[in-house]
Amino acid sequence: MAEQHRPSCAKRWRDSATTNGWTNERLVDEIHSCCHVSRLRAHRLARGLSLEAAAAEYRHMCAGDSTTPKLDVDKLSQYEAGVVSPKAVIVDLLCRLYRTDAQGLGFAGDYRPKTQQGQRGVAVSGGRVPGQSGGVSLMPAVPGHATNAFDQLLDDARRSVDRTLASASVSPAQLDLLDERILYLRQQYLYTPPEPILSLLLAELREVQALSSERQPAAIQVRLSEMTAMLATLIADALMKLGVLRQSRAWYATARAAADDSGNIELRARVRAQAAMLPYYYGPLDAAITLAREARLLMHNRPRATGALAAAAEARALAQLGDIEGANNAIHMAQNIFDRATDGEGEEAFAFPERRLLLYLSGAYTHLRRSSLARSVQRQALALYPDRTSIDPALLRLEEAICLAQDHSPTEACELAQATYLGVPEPHRTPILGARARHVIAALPPAIRSGTAAHDLGEILALSAGAV
Repeated sequence: MAEQHRPSCAKRWRDSATTNGWTNERLVDEIHSCCHVSRLRAHRLARGLSLEAAAAEYRHMCAGDSTTPKLDVDKLSQYEAGVVSPKAVIVDLLCRLYRTDAQGLGFAGDYRPKTQQGQRGVAVSGGRVPGQSGGVSLMPAVPGHATNAFDQLLDDARRSVDRTLASASVSPAQLDLLDERILYLRQQYLYTPPEPILSLLLAELREVQALSSERQPAAIQVRLSEMTAMLATLIADALMKLGVLRQSRAWYATARAAADDSGNIELRARVRAQAAMLPYYYGPLDAAITLAREARLLMHNRPRATGALAAAAEARALAQLGDIEGANNAIHMAQNIFDRATDGEGEEAFAFPERRLLLYLSGAYTHLRRSSLARSVQRQALALYPDRTSIDPALLRLEEAICLAQDHSPTEACELAQATYLGVPEPHRTPILGARARHVIAALPPAIRSGTAAHDLGEILALSAGAV
């Protein structure tokens, strides 16, 4: 039996299909014939999916129906290799997944003449991704919302990461240099606006992928997966700040997959704790609590800053949900773990120094309507932030404004929110800041939201959003 080709061969066929407008079945036939893979695998490769991504799409398709058979990565791999034959019900579901029939997946006889094969199916959609040829910018000018081209670029980069997570071969010296560069980006991330840092992160990630093209030593793969998880997390965070929420969720999922692939328990916990920020700010809160709790349980109460971050993230999400007892317990855990930890300090994106703990506690106390405690930690935190920093001080001041709104000082609340929002340099004045400023208006009694101060703040936020 001829040796199967590497996934890069299938990628070249996908590029040809896009350029020439082939049907999907034509593309599957070409991959099946050239790469010496089963038709089932050819369908997956034609869509540029990893085994993990295909299994995830299967689970999503079957969500809500407890009667459907489960399909994991190992089982799908066995079906593709012909080691095991799937039951008829799974064949039917795979047909639904890949939008074909049993014959198209290779599970039925094919008696068509060769000249008729490859003529079925629907035309392959999409075009070439901007930024893949030399000299093309990775980042179009989209401060806040990705264009269709940028959406395509992000999806292509993320799926490419998912496809290459399982392979690597590179020298330790190269990895050390990559570590240095990624650490530099982690340091710069604290001060650089999300739009320019995003292009740097994507460029670095593409190099990690290039080095991950062949899987060899497990120790090297672990390090590359760790780098992938860190870069994907920062990309997701930057997209969240820009308000590109669908892409942010997808990149957080990729970051979790990479962290899980590395086997690094603390990194797995850190990525989940970071990912909890998106549903904390944009919902659903249950997802934020689940992610933070998973992170905390992974750490098993170890005296590490990641455990303190996870407990603090859980605390403020529970507080916003109205679970007073749960929030107070989580606050106590966060403080206890942080007091015992020795690794929290540092000036980079994955550090969790005291000022960050206080930021999270500010959110918890604000949602619990414990204004005096919230103001106390806000003052402590603001005193610890350096002059050159990101939007954290602005978030603290906006929470102070929410406390004022809760304490029936609507004019002062709106004026503080307005001054805070306009005082942030424009490159950092991203949709996440506007969303938090709108929480100030939402915290006002309904009868006061139409007042002058609230109206002025709303207009400024609407104008800024329009400018974006």
